[in-house]
Amino acid sequence: MKVMVIGSGGREHAICWGISKSSKVDKIYCAPGNAGISEIAENIDIKADDLNQLLSFALEEKIDFTIVGPEQPLSLGVVDLFQENNLLIFGPTQFASQLESSKEFSKLFMERNSIPTASFNSFTSYDEAESYVKKSELPIVIKADGLASGKGVRVCFERIEAIDFLKDIMLDKVFSSSGEKVVIESFLEGEEASFFIFSDGKNIQMLDSSQDHKRLLDKDEGPNTGGMGAYSPAPIIDMETRTNIVEMVVKPVFEGFKKEALIYTGILYIGLMIKDKKPSVVEFNCRFGDPETQPLLFRIDSDIFDLFYLTALGELDSYKLKWKNKTSVSVVLASKGYPMKPETGICIKNLDKVNLNDDQYIFHAGTSIKDNEVIINGGRVLNITASGDNLKEAINSAYKIIDMVDSSNLQYRKDIGAKGLLKNS
Repeated sequence: MKVMVIGSGGREHAICWGISKSSKVDKIYCAPGNAGISEIAENIDIKADDLNQLLSFALEEKIDFTIVGPEQPLSLGVVDLFQENNLLIFGPTQFASQLESSKEFSKLFMERNSIPTASFNSFTSYDEAESYVKKSELPIVIKADGLASGKGVRVCFERIEAIDFLKDIMLDKVFSSSGEKVVIESFLEGEEASFFIFSDGKNIQMLDSSQDHKRLLDKDEGPNTGGMGAYSPAPIIDMETRTNIVEMVVKPVFEGFKKEALIYTGILYIGLMIKDKKPSVVEFNCRFGDPETQPLLFRIDSDIFDLFYLTALGELDSYKLKWKNKTSVSVVLASKGYPMKPETGICIKNLDKVNLNDDQYIFHAGTSIKDNEVIINGGRVLNITASGDNLKEAINSAYKIIDMVDSSNLQYRKDIGAKGLLKNS
């Protein structure tokens, strides 16, 4: 079977790696891919948001199945386009993808369906938004309504900080049209966690828990990023908390889909804030999280290709999900200057000298090949991933790999997974 994966990040490398292990997959293409992906798939020089070129390639090459990795092509309607041309594709439609591409759409859906989340107001006028901020109780959370690669959100503890961020979004247009509207929310206390659900429109399959680290620096300091590391499972989601998530969030979400005739296929990411074992929804994403994909797929012990394929076919109920009795950790190595002005074009040394065992892997993200060398080509560059019999063992294994990589032009957090260790102690 010929499979095309759309995207170029660590998430897409993990997906390619996972499905490459299936006996059902004969050939993998990735558009546009990266340096690491090129070792297991054929990279195609088509951007992830060039829908017409993606369609033409899929038709010409007779692609049997396409998996969409990032959010942008989903928001542009790549699933609708492929389905109109009788091509099997994994992901939600453009309409359903508004759960991610519009913060307001998402919040209104939660409001209609009594899903716990922060109170909010939305604004298209800067003056009205500024006036609201000036009289709001602090801290508050300001979000660009549209897609902003994880950087369009800020928790503001001071009023001047909130007003400056509003100016960045609405006046200076740092997120382009994504900032034409803002959503301003009350602050939720607690600890964040990620919950993923595969849905074929009729059946669902819930994955194990994971936890991302959004802030750039240790101890959750610094600016928001697309994610600096993740681990799975996350001790914060114990059995009682998981039951609460299912009853308070998952069931109302899918009952809401049914009530509103919203047929949702693909994967739904639910970003949660957990306090006293009770969840509130921070956000929905309509695709796998990055970097949560890496440790999650690293732990799956059943055919990963079938998980995607049977979801797209509407036969998810026939899939038997199995997990390795392992803990996995993924640490992001990002370029200097990330998340605002990543330094690119620099060679990454020593990658070919790193010896990995079966419980270790380096997933590439912002990399490319130039003159037979691996070059930094984006903000988040490498995802150092390792498994162990417990969280401490997995963390130690991941950071041992980092010691072997030339990280002089890269930055990374040194406390990925530390929250989990505290929970386990």
